[in-house]
Amino acid sequence: MKMNYFVVGTNDMPAAVRFYKALFERQGLNQVAPSDRMTYWVEQDFAFAVARPFNEQPATFGNGTMVGFCVGTVEEVRRIHALAIEHGGTCEGAPGQRGPKYSAYVRDLDGNKICLSD
Repeated sequence: MKMNYFVVGTNDMPAAVRFYKALFERQGLNQVAPSDRMTYWVEQDFAFAVARPFNEQPATFGNGTMVGFCVGTVEEVRRIHALAIEHGGTCEGAPGQRGPKYSAYVRDLDGNKICLSD
């Protein structure tokens, strides 16, 4: 079994798209916006999206919910973590060795928690 896709909610689609576009720009992902309420970044075996909630209620982050991105190298973990902070994200754990993985944690503009690892 493999993950099909992951979606995080947003209350400001243009800001969320700018944030994730900056983070994903070197990852070779295709940006697709099938509607005004959802934008995807996709490649083979990968799909991530930001969306305004279908029920039209405010988007909130899940307590204990986190999405993890394997970015390939220690340098990319550091670079993307710094880029996330530069684009308005908040640090939830500076880059460093955590068990067998080199990881960093950040929250996006809507408070969704992201892990970046090598």
